[in-house]
Amino acid sequence: MTLSSALRATTTSAPTPQDRVLIIGNGMAGQRLVEALLAQPTPPSCITVIGAERVPAYNRILLSPLLAGELDHAALTLRDADWYAEQGVELILDDRVERIERQARRVITASGRSLAYDRLVLATGSRPARPPVPGIDLNGVHGFRDLDDAAALTSCAERGGNAVVIGGGLLGIEAAEGLRKRGMRVSVLQRDAHLMNRQLDATAASLLENELAERGLDVITGAHLAALEDDGHGQVAAVCLEDGRRLPADCVVVAAGITPNAELGRDAGLDSDRAIRVDAALTTSDPSIHALGECCQFEHHTYGLVEPIWRQVEVLAAHLAGEAVSGYVELPSATKLKVSGVSLFAFGPIDPAPEHDVLSYHDPEHGDYRRLLLRDGRLEGAVLYGDTRLGPWAFEHALAGSDLSACRQALLFGPADVQALLDAAAEDADRATDSAHLERPVEEAA
Repeated sequence: MTLSSALRATTTSAPTPQDRVLIIGNGMAGQRLVEALLAQPTPPSCITVIGAERVPAYNRILLSPLLAGELDHAALTLRDADWYAEQGVELILDDRVERIERQARRVITASGRSLAYDRLVLATGSRPARPPVPGIDLNGVHGFRDLDDAAALTSCAERGGNAVVIGGGLLGIEAAEGLRKRGMRVSVLQRDAHLMNRQLDATAASLLENELAERGLDVITGAHLAALEDDGHGQVAAVCLEDGRRLPADCVVVAAGITPNAELGRDAGLDSDRAIRVDAALTTSDPSIHALGECCQFEHHTYGLVEPIWRQVEVLAAHLAGEAVSGYVELPSATKLKVSGVSLFAFGPIDPAPEHDVLSYHDPEHGDYRRLLLRDGRLEGAVLYGDTRLGPWAFEHALAGSDLSACRQALLFGPADVQALLDAAAEDADRATDSAHLERPVEEAA
């Protein structure tokens, strides 16, 4: 079945609230879906959630402050097991679904459970992408995706020594800072010419790199991995670069992208590309099976940020509850860095196009930088470092497509000044309209 035929099947086979909904994955997306389903006017009468981890869903976004020692484990828990029971939701933990039997509409788990469904939701998330270099599977090489990873890295940090983080994106920087705060000497390897190359321009990245260096992190850009060195007993001992440099490593963190956990859907014959393909109703090529979050692909998009996933949840919850739904629409997302003392906010394109109007402000002494990209008076992108108070306001107006021509000269100086100019422009427009109405000939007005 093609995805287009799946869409037709979805529109003619809408779920009813009595359907048995089975959610595979008790991560943030799965748990958010449960809450959204329960909030519907007519929620499904039977909801089952199965998760491979031993504990109920927790906030993975807070793994970085957990690693840094700024939070404890309890602060991450979203809902405890008692909450699920109180809501009438069946929660199965520490079990993994091994296969989907589509014709029988059931799944089989590693423990031998057979779970029936009317509607199945795949919310299986992702795993760290591992660079294909020798030694990548040695002991001491970790991801940074779950509580077990955080516990393993905390244990490494308690022994001290050297850590190497592969990847200079959001997650890599957060992991590096957490390990540094735990007392390790940390190097961050970034393949690109600057940190966070998908979110920051070179100027903002340079400010970030300088801040991290002042804290004691060793940032190496343009770094190309050659191999991870074995200590002779299966434990990582060093990271070797193609230029010949050797970095001692008691532990290595791989934070160089993610791989969607799409195998369960692929093995069941669902249409897949980089992840499991879904339509605007989050329905796969099987009209009884849905997917959301990091394991799904909508058009050519896959996901690693929570903002679009939350929008997917709202669409899918309404659909599964039999409510009318317009469908998921791709929108820009904003990026923030979760490192204490570093303020960063960015959205939209990184590189300006020839038709962009570029506004920028840079105060190196105070570490402030702002760069805005406008097209025909409308904001399309922003990079803010240091003072980021403008960020949420700018992002809101970018999503709304607001014409900001009237306040262009104040856009870099904060929402208060900008809003005052917009209000003044609106008042001028109202007065002009009123004046034009009063000046019309009497017979025309009549």
